[in-house]
Amino acid sequence: MLKWAVELGLFDLEYMPRTAIKGQALADFLLEFDFAVNDKALVMLRRPHTEEVLEELPHPWWILHVDGAVNNGGAGACIVLVSLEDHHLMSAIHFKFYATNNDAEYEALINGLKIALEMGVRNLIMKSDSELVVNQVNGGFQARGPRTELYLRCTQRLIVKFKEVRLECVPREKNSNADALEKMG
Repeated sequence: MLKWAVELGLFDLEYMPRTAIKGQALADFLLEFDFAVNDKALVMLRRPHTEEVLEELPHPWWILHVDGAVNNGGAGACIVLVSLEDHHLMSAIHFKFYATNNDAEYEALINGLKIALEMGVRNLIMKSDSELVVNQVNGGFQARGPRTELYLRCTQRLIVKFKEVRLECVPREKNSNADALEKMG
């Protein structure tokens, strides 16, 4: 050990530990998904024998998997936001309030929409295994009850903030990532 200290001492090296790896990882993640440009992404292209040209590209489509459930341990929800590059941003939530199964599904959807807005997502495909919630949001079913109407209005207020949104009902087997995390929440 002493031999290494003598040899490396000639180069005036100083050891400095990295203390903020977690914070740096989050900052790198947010920079990687920076879609803060107003409505369109701009890319600089160089073409042979021409000047630089700005070309507008459409925003990529992100996929949001949501699931909520109630069991003996309480209520929970799961959100999995998937980028075009197949990066998964996962969140599991445990509710400290009484909720029905449909309430948990709406909470998952609302929180997923909020996360997508924070990430700067403009085009979103939402996938849920709750046929009732999907049909209520898409306008096929009527919302009954004051609590359900509040959830529906809140969801609709968030949806209009996106450029394009699609909500699809998927079988539970195709929503397995969200389903597994929801049980943790």
